[in-house]
Amino acid sequence: MTTTITLTGAGGQIGYALLFRIAAGDLLGPDEKVRLRLLEIPRGLAAAEGAALELQDGAFDLLEHVEVTDDAAVGFDGCDLALLVGARPRGPGMERGDLLAANGGIFGPQGRAIAENAARGVRVTVVGNPANTNTLIAAAHADGIPAERFSALTRLDENRARAQLAQTLGVPVGTIARVPIWGNHSATQFPDVSHATVAGLPVVPALEKIVDDVPTWLDETFVPRVAKRGAEIIQVRGSSSVASAANATIDHVRDWVAGTEDWTSAGVVSHGEYGVPEGLICSFPVRAIDGEWRIVEGLELDDRARARIDASVAELVEERDAVRALGLL
Repeated sequence: MTTTITLTGAGGQIGYALLFRIAAGDLLGPDEKVRLRLLEIPRGLAAAEGAALELQDGAFDLLEHVEVTDDAAVGFDGCDLALLVGARPRGPGMERGDLLAANGGIFGPQGRAIAENAARGVRVTVVGNPANTNTLIAAAHADGIPAERFSALTRLDENRARAQLAQTLGVPVGTIARVPIWGNHSATQFPDVSHATVAGLPVVPALEKIVDDVPTWLDETFVPRVAKRGAEIIQVRGSSSVASAANATIDHVRDWVAGTEDWTSAGVVSHGEYGVPEGLICSFPVRAIDGEWRIVEGLELDDRARARIDASVAELVEERDAVRALGLL
């Protein structure tokens, strides 16, 4: 069996980091052959073509074909999985409305092209920021494709949160579970440890043995560091997260396809869960079951969590309203 995967922004750094892991089987496993379509804007074609040459030279057994194009109809033709990585970053002096308008000009047409050309069961992961609202725009323009087939990447934030907890507790990161990200993929996001476990036991009692004032540590150290980790990496590295973003994308799509036993995080369409306005693309704790994201419902939220979630959701509402005012929805 062969899966067709379309990657936008394929000439960029995250795209480059993704391609070889996909071809090696890290995304869909060692038995699934893949066909790659690399979609770029004209000035990015040369970089994508160079990556395609390297993919050839890698002689990956699972890679059947690579095609490079700047035509969205060709790029999304028959695709089963679409990874929308390419986006317009905020430039100097650019207002948020300008950023939303620029990305609306990218993700609206891509949504239409997906609806017109992709496979019937296509699943779309949006990586390019602002990821939640870009997902909203793409889904709104993809007539005939359920909004549930679109999701925004917040797994990178969850991975960062789990890693910070593991470092604080001095335990392997694989023992940390149930650290969902709520809200927007932005500085307002809420990484929630109230349900977190370490090796199956509650995290909070373990934190209380290490941290003198857990609520203060969470609000003043943990949450800000997770939310601003991207900026920290830019300051230290001199450029934005690449390998970790690609790794989180692999985690997200692999779980969506293969399913999960426990919670993870994804930006998915709200149907009113936890009071989030219907239709917003909001990060929730989710499970993947039979190829669908399902929000984990019935979790208790204390006043602190409720306030943080409400603040992040309010930002999502502002972005939606700004996009709507621009005529992009």
